[in-house]
This record gives sequence, C-alpha cells and structure tokens, in this order.
Amino acid sequence: MIERIVPAEVETAEAYGDLAEATLFPEEALLVKSAVQQRRGEFATARHCARQALTRLGAPAGAILTGERGSPLWPRGVVGSITHCAGYRAAVVARPAHVTSIGVDAEPALPLPSGVLEAVALPDEQIAVKELLESVPGIPWDRLLFSAKESVYKAWFPLTRRFLEFEQARLVFDPVGGTFTAHLLAGPARAGDRTLHTFDGRWLSEKGIVLTAVAIPA
Repeated sequence: MIERIVPAEVETAEAYGDLAEATLFPEEALLVKSAVQQRRGEFATARHCARQALTRLGAPAGAILTGERGSPLWPRGVVGSITHCAGYRAAVVARPAHVTSIGVDAEPALPLPSGVLEAVALPDEQIAVKELLESVPGIPWDRLLFSAKESVYKAWFPLTRRFLEFEQARLVFDPVGGTFTAHLLAGPARAGDRTLHTFDGRWLSEKGIVLTAVAIPA
C-alpha cells in the first residue's frame, strides 16, 4: 500500500501486524530491552521491513540503530523512514541520487482524541479540517493532518537537524488528488543547492490505516 504514495525510485516493505520471523540484532534488542512486549514486537517487525527494503535497494541490511531524536541510522548512501501503528508497520528507503530526504507516517484511521487537534493544528487548519470532515466524510481528516505533520518532520529533520513544532508547518490538503503541501513556517530547509519553503506530500486512507509521505527529490 505504501508504495502508492512514494516515488518509483523508493523501495518499500510493509506488514499488517507483527511477523514471527522478525528478529533483532543484539545491539537493536538493547534499544527496546525495557519495553513492553507489544513495543518490542512492532519494533522488530518494523526493522524487519526496513531490512527487506534495504535488500531490494541493494544496500547492506544489518542492524539499524537510532540516532538523534530516535531517527533511524541508515547505511551510508541510503535515506529512509520507518513507521508503525496498530496493525501496520512499514519502511521506505532510497538512494540520495534520487531522493534527498523522505518521511512516512502511519496512523489508525480514527478520529483524534478530544483536544488533540487543537494542540497540533493552527487555527486555519482546524477550520479546514472541520470543513473537510463535513464535505468529504469517511476520511479522518484530523488524524490525516497529524500524520502528515509527522511525515513533514521526518523529512525536515535530516535536512536541518532542528526540531519542528506542530505549529511551525501549515498544511493544505487536496482531497481529490491525494496530495498536500506543507508551508514551512520555521524557515526554509536546504536540500543541496535548493532552498525549500514548502514540502509536497501524498496521502492515502485505506484498510483502516492513514498513510502519509513526504519525499524531497534530489
């Protein structure tokens, strides 16, 4: 499913739940040694997906540790992103010659808990979400907004090495084309010799899952 919202040059792997064959390298297991079983299971399956995607890319599929702010540490010459939520795990990887940075996020296709939209959305975004909930029912637009902001951050951080608050990106959705634009209110990001004031993304709501992706082309 996730392959439908990323560029053709991106390799993907996904799983609808935890896989019995998913195992961790010892150094990966240390990262979740104190976690509950559910967390260890989704972590292992997400890493399993990442290794599948790396193999398809022709890259080393060894241990994937975590770096600053918990971001995955990919092999040299690889950019990627990992996501997991209830019932779904996925990973995407690409070569920097094709994609400079990428972020993906998965969420259950359910409304956000009370009060969360107000915490993560700008006033005009809240208005837009409420209008979309009325005009295009059947899609949890509030949850989609949350997911898209997560994907924006995952693509932003490797380029800037700076945190991005929820209110520092203003999102506008195309409900027909399955795309969105993120206006970077925290300042531009640099990608090679380009200065980016916006990120473009894609979204999908299917099988009880909301998926979003932001891929910055090389």
